[in-house]
This record gives sequence, C-alpha cells and structure tokens, in this order.
Amino acid sequence: MGLDHQAIDKLRTRVRREIDEGLLPSAQFALAYQGELVAFETYGDATNETRYVVYSATKTFVAGAMWALIGDGLIDVRKRVCDYVPEFASNGKDGITVEQVMLHTSGFPSAPLKALDGATSAGRRAAFAKWRTSWEPGTKFEYHPTSAHWVLAELIETVTGTDFRTVVEQRVTAPAGLPKVLGELPFRAATLHVTGAPATSEEIQSVFGVPALPATEVTIEALTAFDAPGVQDVGVPGGGGVMRACDLAMYYQAVLNNPGDMWRPDVIHDARTNVRNHFPDPLTGVSANRTLGLVQAAGDGKDNFRGFGRTVHAGTVGHNGAKGQIAWGDPVSGLSFGYCTNGLDQHEIREPRRTTALGSLAADCAN
Repeated sequence: MGLDHQAIDKLRTRVRREIDEGLLPSAQFALAYQGELVAFETYGDATNETRYVVYSATKTFVAGAMWALIGDGLIDVRKRVCDYVPEFASNGKDGITVEQVMLHTSGFPSAPLKALDGATSAGRRAAFAKWRTSWEPGTKFEYHPTSAHWVLAELIETVTGTDFRTVVEQRVTAPAGLPKVLGELPFRAATLHVTGAPATSEEIQSVFGVPALPATEVTIEALTAFDAPGVQDVGVPGGGGVMRACDLAMYYQAVLNNPGDMWRPDVIHDARTNVRNHFPDPLTGVSANRTLGLVQAAGDGKDNFRGFGRTVHAGTVGHNGAKGQIAWGDPVSGLSFGYCTNGLDQHEIREPRRTTALGSLAADCAN
C-alpha cells in the first residue's frame, strides 16, 4: 500500500469544516504511516504545539503500562485485584479479576472517585473500600468511564513502587519517542469550549430508538472540569491525558510495530488481536470487541459504532475519547490516525457522525 494524497486532501477539508462553520474553536489531526508521521495540521485558534485533553483516548496509554508489567511478570490478569490491593476486597468485590477490570466487565461502572482524591494511593484505596458493584462481575459489558482505570493506576503503583504517571512515561511514552502526557506537565491543554445545542428528543428517538440517552458520569460539567490546572496535574488515568494529535497517531504506530521491543512480543500481540469481551454494548447492541485495553474493529459493518468509521480494516485497534477525540491504528494499511478538538459539541448525534466521517476518510488515505 501507498499514501493517497488526494484522500489526505479530502480528510483535511473535512477537518476544517466545523472550524470554518464556527462550530469548533480548533481541531488538530495527524496521520502516521509505517512508522513515520506523514501529516500533522492544526486549524482554528491553535497551533501544532497546542495540546488537548484527549479524555478516554488516555486509557490505552495506561493499558500500555499494564502490558509492560504483564510482560515483566509483575501482573497476572487472571489474578484478583484484591490479591494486589487488599482494600479492594470489600463489599463483595473480592472475586473481581484484573482482566475484568481491563475489559469493563467488572461491575462498578459508576463507582465514584473525585480527581483530586485519586491523586494519591491513600485516596484511591479509601475509595475502593467504599465501592460496591452494580451487577455481577463478568456477566456483561458496561463502559467504566473512570473507575476501572483508577484501579489500574493503583495496580501499577503497587507492583512497581513508582508513581503510575512516572511508569507511563518511562515504559510507554518515552520508549515510543513521545513527550510525557499524564500528570504535571510543562504545558496546559487548550481551553475547553462548550458548543452547539443538544439534540432534540425527536432526533435522539430517530437514531437510537429512545427519547433520551442514559445518564452517565460523562457530563458537560465533568468534561469541562479538566480545564482546571489541578485536575490536569492529577493525570486522571481514565481520561486526563494532555497531548497532540501527532502523539496519538505515533503511539498507535508503536502499538502496531512495537519499536525496540517496548513490550514483550506475545503480550502486545495478544493486546492487538485477542478479543476477550464480545458482550453487547447496552446502548447500541453492538459487540464491545475489546482486548486487554483496546477496542478492535470487527469488519462486521458496525465499526462506526466502535468509533472507527466505516472503511478501516478488520483488526484495527484504538480507543476514542469524549466529544470527538479519535485514535486508532490499522495493521493492514499501516496507517494510524489522531484527531483532537477542544470544542465540546453538545449535539449527541452530530459529534459521532463527525467521528465516523473523519475515521472513514482517514482510513482511505492508504491504497
């Protein structure tokens, strides 16, 4: 395969559209191909040095640290969380495994922990002791926006004796040739802007078959809280990464190519290819298709529901973030794609449609 520069122009035009229309204050995209960054551009009130809060696209950087520790023999995903963190065993959580936490099947999707309280091991463990499950672990999938990755952060610190943010830097971003993206950083993310109006109940009904989407902790108030320097300094492991689109694109080149054996080869191969969670998403009914830390495209005509667009190859892996942050790598084409914006579009239908359009156009950039 080679690059299709006309397709890159189409992608560039689509990225610019919401900027030109005044819907988004800025947006940044990057394409990488076979280990090299081949396109990186920023539009609107920002530059190529602007960083963005990427929300849940952060999760795979924390997963990367887990893969390193699995390869070291320090973490066994078959073991119970409480084998490492005794405080976690309270309130009937003693049977939950590390694997279930990484697959979002562990039963505590809305367990509360404020960002500032999660900054320390003591704060995390105190919260774990209070948490309860909402359903029987291992019986279904429900996305855990932040709770699961607080547990992963504590596991990382427990087995290494090192701050989890430092471990992510030392074992993930630095080996991939990337700057630190989690915790106290020498830069701040672009100021967040709430844009657009929410979809009407009629619009939601026409697309999802229900008059309103279920409430989750991912609210506009929760998302705009990441503007606060103190919250950014915490480095919330499930959503507080601060980076550029090129950092996302190049990270997925590392996931695809494992440069310098960043991870033990069998571990990263498992993370890319072994789908361990086929439970349906409770909203869309589409198979979650999750590996240990990644979402995988299935080539079943429903990959747009997983955040990939419609034209990626089966086996593409990634993990997007709230309000349109996009991050994935396609092992067949060798392409990886990153997209960031600081515009929090409230329209529950327009934003995922933009994600589908951008992902589809990006996947077409190799032929």
